[in-house]
Amino acid sequence: MQAQVRPVISSSFKPAWWLKHPHLQTIFAKYLRPRKKQKTVAEIFSLPDGDELQLNWMQPSRVAPNAPLVVLLHGLAGDINSHYVQTMLAKCRQLRWPAVLMHFRGCNGQPNKLPRAYHSGDTADLAAVLVEIGQRFPEQKLVAVGYSLGANVLLKYCGENNGANPLSAVVAVCPPLDLSACASRINQGSSKLYQHYLLGRLKRSTLLKLKQFPQFPIPLTARKVRRLSSIEQFDDVFTAPIHGFLDAQDYYQQASGKAFLQHIDIPTLIIHAKDDPFLSDAVIPTADELNQHIHYELTSGGGHVGFVSGSVFKPTFWLNQRIPEFLQEQLGK
Repeated sequence: MQAQVRPVISSSFKPAWWLKHPHLQTIFAKYLRPRKKQKTVAEIFSLPDGDELQLNWMQPSRVAPNAPLVVLLHGLAGDINSHYVQTMLAKCRQLRWPAVLMHFRGCNGQPNKLPRAYHSGDTADLAAVLVEIGQRFPEQKLVAVGYSLGANVLLKYCGENNGANPLSAVVAVCPPLDLSACASRINQGSSKLYQHYLLGRLKRSTLLKLKQFPQFPIPLTARKVRRLSSIEQFDDVFTAPIHGFLDAQDYYQQASGKAFLQHIDIPTLIIHAKDDPFLSDAVIPTADELNQHIHYELTSGGGHVGFVSGSVFKPTFWLNQRIPEFLQEQLGK
């Protein structure tokens, strides 16, 4: 009989007293990024369908003995400049761990080659990248860290590849495990501010695609794109049909990571904050949705990929302590 693991309510994370509000946590975290951008080497990676994405490699001057190679996955509309990517790359450099960021299609500042884009359940590209990395570095242990959308993709991938996963351990930060509930949450109250920001970026990239492909494969016009007012509307008219789903709800049902958790068979840390302004309580799994491989950490505060602790004069990004700690524990077993 498979052992059950209950959600871990207690956590070592204590929000900074001066940043207890979830919006402050979410927004202020970006200011903890290294002042000097981490040096990486960009590689254009060709995909099986003729499209491409960008990998950004960070190689320390000296690699630590038995260091893992860390694969990073960014969130919706994220990229190499995202604060959580830069701070994690800086931490990997400090630990002397090599790392690589996988940009999702079209997220590196240049449009991808096909009309399609990327989405929260898009695991095929990650699978192709991991195969390539495994062939290049057959002796090195691979671990992965995903943030928000990238965290959902990572968990879904791990659930799909039970018994054949090249990763040794993974960390998922603030994954939207119930996409339908999260689409509703971000369309309410003050969370609409984040929706406005993200939707603006999505609409701009889609308008560029319409110019890039005059004979667009789905019935979508620039006027229709400009009139969209929610993430769910965007998913209904673009994300779902361009990627083969019936509509937004069909996409959410098939792509939500929660249904894949029980199939994960490698050490996995999931971090959520109770006050996350992006996510509904529906993302919190029940004991029956977890298994003995998953350590679920639910903090009382932290916002969305915030988790700022410390003093006013010395704030710290707690994730960059917790993530390596977990990975080192698992790799040392």
